[in-house]
Amino acid sequence: MISLSLTSPVPPALTPNHHSRHKNSSADNISFESLKTRLIRHANVGHLQEAISTLDLMSRSNLTPDLTAYSVLLKSCIRTRNFELGRVVHSKLADSRLELDAVALNSLISLYSKGGDWRKAQHIFSSMGEMKDLVSWSAMISCYAHNGLNLEAIQLFFEMVEFGEACGNLFNPRLGEQIQGHALKFGLATVNCVGNSLISMYAKNDRIEDARKAFEFLFEKNLVSYNALVDGYTRNLDSDEAFELFNQIESSSSSVGVDAFTFASLLSGAASVGAVGKGEQLHARLLKAGFESNVCISNALISMYTRCGDIEAGFRVFNEMEDRNVISWTSIITGFAKHGYAKRALQLFNQMLDSGIEPNEVTYIAVLSACSHAGLIDEGWRHFESMHKEHGIRPRMDHYACMVDVLGRSGYLNKALEFIHSMPFTADALVWRTLLSACCVHGDTELGKHAAEMILEQDPNDPAAHVLLSNLYASKGQWEDVMKTRKGMKERSLLKEAGCSWIEIGNKVHKFHVGDTKHSKASEIYDELERLATRIKELGYVPDTNFVLHEVEEEQKEQYLFQHSEKIALAYGLISSAEAKPIRIFKNLRVCGDCHAAMKLKRMKQQKVFCPVGNG
Repeated sequence: MISLSLTSPVPPALTPNHHSRHKNSSADNISFESLKTRLIRHANVGHLQEAISTLDLMSRSNLTPDLTAYSVLLKSCIRTRNFELGRVVHSKLADSRLELDAVALNSLISLYSKGGDWRKAQHIFSSMGEMKDLVSWSAMISCYAHNGLNLEAIQLFFEMVEFGEACGNLFNPRLGEQIQGHALKFGLATVNCVGNSLISMYAKNDRIEDARKAFEFLFEKNLVSYNALVDGYTRNLDSDEAFELFNQIESSSSSVGVDAFTFASLLSGAASVGAVGKGEQLHARLLKAGFESNVCISNALISMYTRCGDIEAGFRVFNEMEDRNVISWTSIITGFAKHGYAKRALQLFNQMLDSGIEPNEVTYIAVLSACSHAGLIDEGWRHFESMHKEHGIRPRMDHYACMVDVLGRSGYLNKALEFIHSMPFTADALVWRTLLSACCVHGDTELGKHAAEMILEQDPNDPAAHVLLSNLYASKGQWEDVMKTRKGMKERSLLKEAGCSWIEIGNKVHKFHVGDTKHSKASEIYDELERLATRIKELGYVPDTNFVLHEVEEEQKEQYLFQHSEKIALAYGLISSAEAKPIRIFKNLRVCGDCHAAMKLKRMKQQKVFCPVGNG
């Protein structure tokens, strides 16, 4: 580790006591706002002397500018490279005795960094404490690099990555590339602490190829190196590469070994693609390695089995645990809720409370989800209100979205809208998207259009809003509106996420898209689809062509229904699995109602068919 021992001159105080901004008369308010507007206008167009004159006028009038005005002025000084004037602004800001926020402090770091005074920038950065954000770290690392302090830049980069691990996703891949260049220049890229930091940063930003390159560059790889890359592959839904690395560790003659984090990452990877066979193999290997009593591993096993559709196996793991924490309870409650066992999920929640375990925010998402799937509106309200009253948990946006789903799924669309308007903060796209989905289910075009408009107001390029609105129009036969919506998507270059389903057979995951004919057994699959159609029709299946969102003849609509990826995956499962073995199908999007009905009838007749959904 490189050590830094630098002395820095002490700049003016940065965080003094609060002082009142100005008198509260209406005349002062008008004067303050007009002068502030004038100051910002001058600063934005680069008229800095006029902006400073306005600043002085405000001070003489006892109308101290707020931080917004100072921040705009500082940024203008930086943009025009007028660093001397920037120092004057800093001096006036210190005299104002305003309490500085991260935005103002970051501007000061940038000012002194680009002005060549790295010591002052360093002092400001050090004074920020917990106020540091990604901009702060990036500005200070860039400051060191621009001033030729390459080793200091690399060391601070390590600290940033460690800080990011502790408090969230604080990563900057572009900055990482610069640091990697410096590390290569100084021959440090082969050192574990450098390489492992780069692997972790790239992996957490879904740049898995760059993470792999950093991994391969390491002269001597350790367990941290392997774990960072395994975790990266599982995050990117590439379980094959993750398991290949795992096998390398196990077969290696080195003393790297595996730990609980390795197993937890691999179990997460198996769950993400529904590879229950691989999950079962991992379960056997971790038992052999002596990790069966590890709470973190047991929680990962519960999550893996329930996400892969084997709720019984997940519940067995839960029952065998000697010590359970809130994650254990939340994982099994979530599992039962997602599989439609709402009452069992709520019973487990009550058992958790009786055992003295306090729920967390995630627990309540699972509980509200269970109420939603079961149509338990009163129960949902009771739990939503008890969050804060009984457990001190303030509902977040996710919880409000869950309550919109509770009301919307049961058809109470207007009540859901009223609930959104009563929220203590502005509803985000997730909340409106939840309402839009409910409008699609219940065919409320007007309210659905309003929900879509609210989403697009926040994010005009949200493809999901366009797709849901198009589907809503299609379900009502409003084909002109469908074409108009799809044309708007094309003009904005927005792409609909392609629906796909997959199934694990013989420890290999087979993926299918709509009308897929690329599989080596495509001919056999479509023969089985014809037999499947005949069998389920005998059981009472009637094709629901409302789920075909294309303007075609009725007969063609029925053909389209049997080209859905879920049914293709089911047919492949039927020709590839023993009759007694459950068939588990996974989909990245919500399963269509017709496919759900078809699989329900198939389940009644013979094999168990499970189809956990991505957005259900």
